Amino acid sequence: MYKAYVFPGQGAQFVGMGKDLFDKSSKAKDMFHKANSILKFNITDIMFDGTDEDLRQTKVTQPAIFLHSVILASMLEDFEPSMVAGHSLGEFSALVANKVLTFEDGLRLVSKRALAMQKACDAQPGTMAAVVGLEDETVENICNGVKETVVVPANYNCPGQLVISGTKEGIDLVAPLLKEAGAKRVLPLSVGGAFHSPLMEPARIELAEAINGTKFNQGICPVYQNVTGQPVNDPEIIKKNLVAQLTSPVLWTQTMKNILANGAKTIIEVGPGTVLQGLFKRVDRNLDLSSATI
Repeated sequence: MYKAYVFPGQGAQFVGMGKDLFDKSSKAKDMFHKANSILKFNITDIMFDGTDEDLRQTKVTQPAIFLHSVILASMLEDFEPSMVAGHSLGEFSALVANKVLTFEDGLRLVSKRALAMQKACDAQPGTMAAVVGLEDETVENICNGVKETVVVPANYNCPGQLVISGTKEGIDLVAPLLKEAGAKRVLPLSVGGAFHSPLMEPARIELAEAINGTKFNQGICPVYQNVTGQPVNDPEIIKKNLVAQLTSPVLWTQTMKNILANGAKTIIEVGPGTVLQGLFKRVDRNLDLSSATI
């Protein structure tokens, strides 16, 4: 039976995350200490005992979720994936778990990504909103009708839920139009900027240099990438898609449907939270869904 391991993205963090792994395993301790050294600050202090506000800083949130997911995956005795995927940031976790990237290189790229995104957010403020209860095509058409500012579909999370991203003006402009078209809700999200939109172009350029300078290996199974929703094995194509990810929408609905169409019956979420299991339930309520545990 095909198993898919999936890795969460930003928003799944919580204070205390990873402490159980640290306490249970000398291998986990070593990986956390190595992370503190690579990042040049004690992320473990913030993860285990910090405040929600500290943990919400992009430079902390992204490596924290990555560390929780990757260290947990490394401790699983029965980790035999037929396929892997990760939501946004989670794609980096999936690539390390899948042996495409080393732990050290993955963490360096995630840290670089977080800092580059923060810089782009500071230079060009933006925001995001979740649109609930509309067909994807309707949301796309309304966003495409806005020419004077930036507002685009960013996260295709599941049928009936699409996150849009752009300038505050853009979000404010389309929100009433989406409600008129029948959206049940248009919920502003508490995020640092307009992720997966053209406003992330400076971050994409910065990250591209780091990704292109990093060795990517052949993975142990296909990774379903955000920008296409399709399985990929070729390290060079994985690189190209990973660079494009910052300014492209996350095709998670398409990813889930393709994972299931290609035979996955068991979905295991590796990392903090259960968000991805909830999204898979919206596609098929009869799946075998679980969180990875040690």
